[in-house]
Amino acid sequence: MKRRSDDLVVFLGPSLPEAEARRIAPCTVLPPARQGDVWRALSLKPRALVLVDGVFEAQPSVWHHELLAAMEAGVAVFGGGSMGALRASELAGQGMVGVGRIFGWYRDGVVVDDSEVALLHADAEHGWRPLTVPLVNVRHAAEQARKARVLGRPGAQALVDAAAAVFYQERTWARVREAVEPAWTRPVRDAWDAWFANGVEDLKRLDALECIRSAADFVSQSEPPRPGVRRNPSSLVRRRRLVEDVTRVGPRPVDSGRVMELLRGAPDAAAWAEAGLRRALLAGWARSLGLAATEEEIAAEEAAWWKERGIRVSRREAFLAASGLDGPGLRQLCEARALERLALLNASRLLPDGPSWDEALASEARLGGQWEQAARALAEADEGPDDGG
Repeated sequence: MKRRSDDLVVFLGPSLPEAEARRIAPCTVLPPARQGDVWRALSLKPRALVLVDGVFEAQPSVWHHELLAAMEAGVAVFGGGSMGALRASELAGQGMVGVGRIFGWYRDGVVVDDSEVALLHADAEHGWRPLTVPLVNVRHAAEQARKARVLGRPGAQALVDAAAAVFYQERTWARVREAVEPAWTRPVRDAWDAWFANGVEDLKRLDALECIRSAADFVSQSEPPRPGVRRNPSSLVRRRRLVEDVTRVGPRPVDSGRVMELLRGAPDAAAWAEAGLRRALLAGWARSLGLAATEEEIAAEEAAWWKERGIRVSRREAFLAASGLDGPGLRQLCEARALERLALLNASRLLPDGPSWDEALASEARLGGQWEQAARALAEADEGPDDGG
């Protein structure tokens, strides 16, 4: 199977230069993830997604719901190094794969706050270059210094405490060294300075490399996507995705929020919305009563839908993408159609003294004027040419 760069999508920023990620494997590298970015990335049809870096303060952070949606779509989701380590620790039970030391710290409760991985960095134009030191890197350096017998337990803890007391946007190694000075004796300071001069490991970088390698190994195995557990996100999440998602028309991405704006202004918008609400309510009601559509009924609805559209088989995947759908999404809508049909067919039994099919036909015809037209046509036919005075 030929590898596409979109098979592996990586959200990356200050933890690792983009070029290093591309040297590991063909991949599509996107900027640090913000809310909605994972939903949008799903339009690329990745087989694996790696979350390393994400925004914290300036913009809303990536939602757990987006990562759950990716796993539900059969995308393997890996996290490590930074925001990815935090989200992986929170979603490990749902199937997100955590990688690296920082993930382990979050998972085991060694660290708990997102400020542990926060740092100040340059913008995209300057390659997201880190300008300050995250606290997890200080913790790692303290551990390494202990192993090298440069620091004892008290000295290592003093280093971490001093770094934690410095605001993350001001936390450089020089500031940390200055902050810990009063807590260290002269011999400890000299030993640290000599050891530090040889360079210290960047734990976020190491974890990012390991995370991308793990995801690349998964993709190289060429396993077919396996859909995850189907979930029912809240109305808030569903509405948010409508405006945060992206629809792909051929190679061109179109913001789904713009599509919604256009649809809201269409002359038939109210009729479309009412039909959708009616179907959703009937399907939900049918489920609450214990009705379930069979696979055959869902397949029949899907076949009927494709026939209505008149789309050739060769164009169906592109048509679904341009409709903001994929296979599972279409199946979900066709299941609702099947449940709506079940509710209508069983209407007389679903309510005490429920309405019959003929009653429903008559009431709608009376409201729509068709009853009057039919009655008038019959009356005129009954008059005949010889009934005149």
